[in-house]
Amino acid sequence: MKIKLTLTALAVSLALVGCNDSNEQERSIPEQTATQTSTQESAKQEAAQKAAAKPSMTAEQASAKLNQLFEENFQAGLKLNPIQATAIGIPGYNDKLPNFLSPEFQEQSRQFGDEWLAKIKQIDRNLLSGQDRLSYDIYLYNAELGKQGEEFPGELIPINQSSNIANFFAQLGSGQSFQPFKTVEDYDNWLKRIDGGVAIMQQAKTNMQLGIEKGVTQPQALMEKVLPQFKAHIVDDVTKSVFYQPITNFPEDFSEEDKKRLTEAYRLAISEKLVPTYKELHRFVEQDYLPKARTSFGLSEHPNGEAWYNYQLKTFTTTDLTAEQIHQFGLNEVARIRSEMEGVMKEVEFEGTLADWFKYVQTNPEFYYDNEEDLLQGYRDLQDKVNKLLPSMFDIQPKADYEVRAVEAFRAESAAGASYMSGTPDGSRPGIFYVNTFNLKGQPKFGMETLSIHEAAPGHHFQISLQQEVEGLPMFRRFGGLSVFSEGWALYAESIGKEMGMFTDPMQYYGRLSDEMLRAMRLVVDTGLHAKGWSRQKAIDYMMENSSMADTDVVSEVERYIAWPGQAVSYKVGQREISNMRADAEKRLGDKFDIREFHRQVLIDGSLPMPVLKTKINEWVESKL
Repeated sequence: MKIKLTLTALAVSLALVGCNDSNEQERSIPEQTATQTSTQESAKQEAAQKAAAKPSMTAEQASAKLNQLFEENFQAGLKLNPIQATAIGIPGYNDKLPNFLSPEFQEQSRQFGDEWLAKIKQIDRNLLSGQDRLSYDIYLYNAELGKQGEEFPGELIPINQSSNIANFFAQLGSGQSFQPFKTVEDYDNWLKRIDGGVAIMQQAKTNMQLGIEKGVTQPQALMEKVLPQFKAHIVDDVTKSVFYQPITNFPEDFSEEDKKRLTEAYRLAISEKLVPTYKELHRFVEQDYLPKARTSFGLSEHPNGEAWYNYQLKTFTTTDLTAEQIHQFGLNEVARIRSEMEGVMKEVEFEGTLADWFKYVQTNPEFYYDNEEDLLQGYRDLQDKVNKLLPSMFDIQPKADYEVRAVEAFRAESAAGASYMSGTPDGSRPGIFYVNTFNLKGQPKFGMETLSIHEAAPGHHFQISLQQEVEGLPMFRRFGGLSVFSEGWALYAESIGKEMGMFTDPMQYYGRLSDEMLRAMRLVVDTGLHAKGWSRQKAIDYMMENSSMADTDVVSEVERYIAWPGQAVSYKVGQREISNMRADAEKRLGDKFDIREFHRQVLIDGSLPMPVLKTKINEWVESKL
């Protein structure tokens, strides 16, 4: 269904962090001469006259100009990021892939950001209202925060076990991701894009070498996990390569001539370009990088690392919470959830300690599937069940559907237990709920309801698809996102499972608590690793002591936090903010509170910084009093 925008003008009148439309505070100045004072008075009078003068454009013109700039900015940005164009189904970019790790591209990107920030700032914010003012503030917030991040050398550590161009490129080339392989032109586009991918992987090696020289490297423990990922693409028989899969899945309408030409072209590209590139990257990491990679784990161990981590926290939470505050929040939540878990133990009449319970649910075979397909079918069955329950809590739903798939084998060992990849806004390509079947003991049956809610509906698939389908939003808002909003929403969605009619089985509710415990532990472990000097083993031990997670999942999670500092804290921070907004709205509105209307208000304007969302919900409540 189509969704209209309903944000009131009042809801966007807040002052965003980093965005200040108030007058500057008076500054104390030394005693001045009469001439200086006279000059100052003249300057003040001139400024007052300018302020009193009519604006150079009307409010209507300002709105039109702003949205024109947003559209031009988005289209220009696709040239820098053609992968985004492919992901959302915009044609004309599927053969392009600039070297985004190169110094030239980095400088081009900085200039692009500065140029467009200046253009947007030329619009008088006071002439804007409603969605226009909100879009203006969000753009400035994101652009200025991004500019702050330019001082941190993330390009020197471009590869880790959780996220790297080598794995991502293989996903695209497999034909199982969003790179299209439906027409002959699609196949030719990928052949052209291969050259861009090879260039980026070669640049990654150059950057990592520079990182060694500057003392900015990934931990050894992470890079050891990268080696088998690269090795999977070093094949003697090209038909065994994941990049050959599109050839084995030719569309039926391809002519024999096209099939023959493309088969030969793909054979050459794999054997002469891709395999040598992966082989050299593997050799470099194994022989040159690993011996000089750091043995520490926290981001704070890098030069200027404490400031870097603080920036990460601000980026991922859109708040000014400190590492210490987040750490304590996590400790409190872990204690609360342990108590609730003990309540489930009593409900099912389990005798023993919480540690005994953890061991019991880890080892009891009745809680696990014996084969991958049964697990995947279980999630597909849940898809049908949840879809029938959604109307009780939501009066909006996305038109896009989603599919359940297993994580590809070449990245499964180091991938998260589950993830979501969005579809196209027109619904022509569905979203994908990826389930990691590498270790079936890492996918307990009791965790399926809560995981499905988080990754699919009404979690990530629901929220992201709705955002993409909203009428009238500037493209940067439809296809952008903030971790604290998206992950906070998905975790909040888990928390309303019982209200929806899920978690009727106490074991499924334990699964809900188990997943919430994971997010609470993340607060403790992420800050522990990056701000308190925790070792990888200390983080692993902490998570094993407080959960029934499989040891392989714990290791994968901890190493993910090491590789992606700050992101893991966004879940609980975002959930707490949304839950607090709901509690406040319920208290103030009483019988006037409608949960479906509240959810609509949270979702219909896309991904918002928490201060913006809080003000919006507050104004919505006031409009109903």
